[in-house]
Amino acid sequence: MRKLLVGVTALLSLPLWLFLLAWLYPRPVDTTPAWVFDGDGTEINYCELPVLDGSGLTSKDIPQAFTPGCGYTVFPKPILQGCTEPLPEGAQDIRGLWQSVSPHMPDHVERVEQCGDRVVVTAHGLIHDHSPDMLSNDVSPRQIGPFLFCLRMSQATAVWKDNQLNQKLFGGPTVVKRYIEEGVYRWEYPGNGMVKMKRICKLPEHAKTSPDRSHAL
Repeated sequence: MRKLLVGVTALLSLPLWLFLLAWLYPRPVDTTPAWVFDGDGTEINYCELPVLDGSGLTSKDIPQAFTPGCGYTVFPKPILQGCTEPLPEGAQDIRGLWQSVSPHMPDHVERVEQCGDRVVVTAHGLIHDHSPDMLSNDVSPRQIGPFLFCLRMSQATAVWKDNQLNQKLFGGPTVVKRYIEEGVYRWEYPGNGMVKMKRICKLPEHAKTSPDRSHAL
């Protein structure tokens, strides 16, 4: 019986240990380009997309960007500005600013940048910068009672398959898919189902700032 109780206790405490591991996981060295938070990206016309003709920077010329603290408070400038490397074979061009038209997520807005094999998704305080060989280093805010914990986790790589962007958890199973079908940008995420989005040119007022998480744990 004692062994059984020890086993059950260990099993029940596993989520707690995983939570503490994620919370204490060291943050990587922040290589975010200086221009990202020099000013803001709220007034840009996102329907004017860069021409990817190879005349400028390549994706490897631009350091990886990270979510600051527990999330940005003002919508940042594009991470891949100045990059003109053409997209790889099999990659769909899903660049632009998108707003949800799905009733279960009416306020969701996200910016998608692409250059070479890099894909950067900026939304709701977070920056997801990844490629097939680059793990995004994302913040995962978790509210527990009055406390907001900011868990730092290396989460996903970005891999194109069947004309869809597959975001793979730790390079393994696909957890998110992004693609355009019949002119509609679609985003599939466990728990949210299918989110359909329309292209917009200007950032809506509600998306210009995000909740201040600067005092989170």
